[in-house]
Amino acid sequence: MSPRRPPAPRLGPLFRAALYTAAALLALVSVGDMLRNGFAGRETAFVFFVFIAFGELLRLPDCLPEERDPAPVGAAGALAYALLAPAAVTQVVAVVAVATLVGRIPHIARPRPGGRTTGDHLARRVLAVGFIAVCCRPLTAPAPDAPGPGPGHVLLVIVVLLLSALCDSVAGAVLVHSRTGRTFGPALREELRGTTRMSSVTGSSGTVIAFAVDAVGLSALPVFCVPLLLVQLAFRRYAAVRTTCRQTIVSLARATEVAGYTPHGHAHRVAALSLAVGRDMGLTGSDLTVLEYAALMHDIGQLGLVDPVPGGATARLSAAEQRRMALLGGAVVRQTGVDPRVAAVVEAQAEPWTRQPPAARIVRAANAYEEMARRAPDAAARLRALEELRLGTAGTYAPDVVESLARVLLRDPAGVAVPGPGAAAKQGTARSEAAPGWVTHG
Repeated sequence: MSPRRPPAPRLGPLFRAALYTAAALLALVSVGDMLRNGFAGRETAFVFFVFIAFGELLRLPDCLPEERDPAPVGAAGALAYALLAPAAVTQVVAVVAVATLVGRIPHIARPRPGGRTTGDHLARRVLAVGFIAVCCRPLTAPAPDAPGPGPGHVLLVIVVLLLSALCDSVAGAVLVHSRTGRTFGPALREELRGTTRMSSVTGSSGTVIAFAVDAVGLSALPVFCVPLLLVQLAFRRYAAVRTTCRQTIVSLARATEVAGYTPHGHAHRVAALSLAVGRDMGLTGSDLTVLEYAALMHDIGQLGLVDPVPGGATARLSAAEQRRMALLGGAVVRQTGVDPRVAAVVEAQAEPWTRQPPAARIVRAANAYEEMARRAPDAAARLRALEELRLGTAGTYAPDVVESLARVLLRDPAGVAVPGPGAAAKQGTARSEAAPGWVTHG
């Protein structure tokens, strides 16, 4: 067995503590300063407080983990108040922080499995709003006879928002790394990718709301937030469709278990391990969804076998039988209406790894490891299974996938690697890390 290098020290928890401390100090100082010196613009502060809290109540479902704005209305309100309010930076931070916390109280009282972390959400929003308010404060209180916002003003606001999104993505990647041990690079890429989606809508809406309220008054607030509410409604419907689709996939995956072709929980364990390896290798967004669905249904072709394979160990079948089973599984998957890439991954399971897409390589290695480790669920068996995979990198398994699998197991040997229905159910439910976004984020 090749010697293993000791794991690099994880600085994520230290950085996370630093972010939490900075956000807590900023929020406490802001609230204390506001209570001591009073409000400036009470009506505006109250209206935006209600608007932000209401937006937090309307947050999107947690089944959209790749979206960084589960509360886009609240995020847009926080951004607009930071750009608009003719008040001290401390008042802006205090109003946004307290309103965000008040709006999230019902969600804190009723937590959902795999839901986003409230502490991360509050810390990132407080820091992002403080940064924007400090950078844009000279622009929010012009002289009485000064002209309105010009092109230079708008350009500066855009630059500040881009810098805020970049810094917040870095903070989000640090928090994900500290919580899960994922590599920082892939986590940062996933944060940046999520920021370009709903956050772009939030940023533009918040900026338009700020300029509209500044020109027309608070009566413009409900008018200009209607498009954002419609976008959120569309995302809710998309989330419902996606949830139904995943339930269909999970039901199909259980068909092989009910028929006795695979052990109970096998598909969920392979999917959990595949997702962990995929994230470690930098897959994000729809690529992770394709990987999960393919891992759940990789054995669906076994229903075409006359007799079940003992233990569901398909690696013992002949190459021709494996190919027939993979093609049958791909044909079944194509009838579900999911992304065609899922069927391609299932069909590629019988191909040499050099001709497989990355997702198929991951599913093959995760499936083989789960089958080997299941024979004797102890540490020695897991080490033997991993070493057997390493020996198979000459022609059966992709070397980079096996090394990534080793890193995943080294970080969390109990949470992902140990076979068992309980762990599988836990991993299948919490299929993604909590991932709040920027000012944004939710």
